[in-house]
Amino acid sequence: MAKVEVYSSALCPYCVMAKKLLDRKGIEYTEIRIDADPAKRQEMMVKSQQRTVPQIFINNEAIGGYTDLLALDKSQQLASMLA
Repeated sequence: MAKVEVYSSALCPYCVMAKKLLDRKGIEYTEIRIDADPAKRQEMMVKSQQRTVPQIFINNEAIGGYTDLLALDKSQQLASMLA
């Protein structure tokens, strides 16, 4: 099973949409809240080279944010990444 991590914050609508997409598809993920732990924000920035949330990783590979995740799903590439 693929390891999926979602760096997010509580009030981010794109974070909510990304998590809903993953939930709809039955994909288990670990949510890492950067608003609850400032050290996690720094960790996310080092890993992704990005400052915005969500930042999504599949098997430690940076996928990007919600729109990137949605594009992968629509192009049928998400399923193969998770296999």
